[in-house]
Amino acid sequence: MALQTIVFDLDGTLVETAPDLVDTLNVVFEREGIPPVPFEEARTFVGHGARAMITRGLNAEGRTVTPQVLDRLFNDFIDYYTAHVADRSYPFPGVIDALDALSERGHRLAVCTNKFEKQSLLLLDALKMTSRFAAIVGQDTFKIAKPDPEVLRRTILAAGGDPAHAIMIGDSETDILTARAAELPVVAVDFGYSAAPVSDYGPDRLISHFEQLSEAIASLSQGK
Repeated sequence: MALQTIVFDLDGTLVETAPDLVDTLNVVFEREGIPPVPFEEARTFVGHGARAMITRGLNAEGRTVTPQVLDRLFNDFIDYYTAHVADRSYPFPGVIDALDALSERGHRLAVCTNKFEKQSLLLLDALKMTSRFAAIVGQDTFKIAKPDPEVLRRTILAAGGDPAHAIMIGDSETDILTARAAELPVVAVDFGYSAAPVSDYGPDRLISHFEQLSEAIASLSQGK
């Protein structure tokens, strides 16, 4: 059985980043005199990038803005978030143990995210997770974003792996579409930022805790 390259999404898969993203959204809104969005509602806005998160937040308040204002809000968001990327973010339960177990078995590990590479590195550095990954790829690394399968293939190659022997781990329809387009199996976590239950999108395996990941990967690797 060939060892797999295990490619992880970041936000909502490895790390609970919503606290810092929602805080950033509400700081930007406060500067504009816009009421804050409650956390549980705003958490559902995460996963499609800062611009989409801002737009959804504005829609929730019944507001629209010009493209020029949206650009300014986006830039404010990025500046503030970059400075506060790991204030309250944390790895999901069991992540560190699962990563260590996979590494001990000889698997290569990588991150493929639609977050910017700089923010991804800052976040993973702050959480002391960077060294666990052979490659960390953001939407600007190759100027390609998920669900384009090419970014996943390039992530695997950057990690020194073989695209024919890899598995994607994610939390959203975007991750599943990316894996499908790359003809790779995909494991979904059910605690991330999916707008609908992620099971609706047909992942090959669904887990509710990272303690279930090794078994899911083993079963996929063996073709079960």
